[in-house]
Amino acid sequence: MKDSHRATSWVVATGNAGKLSELRRLLAGFAPRLLGLADVGPVALPPEGDEYAANALAKARAVAAATNLPAVADDSGLEVDALGGRPGAASARYGGAEASDAERVARLLRELADVPDARRTARFVCVLAFVTPEGDAIVVRGTCEGRILRAPQGAAGFGYDPVFVPHGAASSMAQLSPDEKNAISHRAMAIAALRSALARAAS
Repeated sequence: MKDSHRATSWVVATGNAGKLSELRRLLAGFAPRLLGLADVGPVALPPEGDEYAANALAKARAVAAATNLPAVADDSGLEVDALGGRPGAASARYGGAEASDAERVARLLRELADVPDARRTARFVCVLAFVTPEGDAIVVRGTCEGRILRAPQGAAGFGYDPVFVPHGAASSMAQLSPDEKNAISHRAMAIAALRSALARAAS
């Protein structure tokens, strides 16, 4: 783990351009060059299950083994209290593996149609796994509390950002600038924890 910063590149185990962009911004000045899966050729990722940490670790381990480079994997989701925590780790597959972001948001809003505003509390969760080619691993978690709107607002971000208002904010996540979002998001909190853990491991 102490040699992780000496690698010329890390690979982010995702094909999601939005996640890759956010991670590049959040890790700027700390991590070496961040490559996406499109930069390293085809890598088979394992199927995802119902646990964030297990999903993130499995993806990071697969990519580190295939590329012989340190890998970072993100597994994240939206947990809605009125839905018993759904969609959770299945957020990206909510409504079917081929559903678009807009279709997943539409399904969520249909399920919450009769839920009053006071009970529309939710949180974004992000679990990050960092794995070296030697198999060393660090797993961290970040959350962002908020509530679900009744209709999408904003065109920035991705996923459920247009219907999620962070606690204490007046705008949806999709109405925030990248810098505003990266100051409070679940992914930002997880990255901060990862940076701290890696700094400790390297000392």
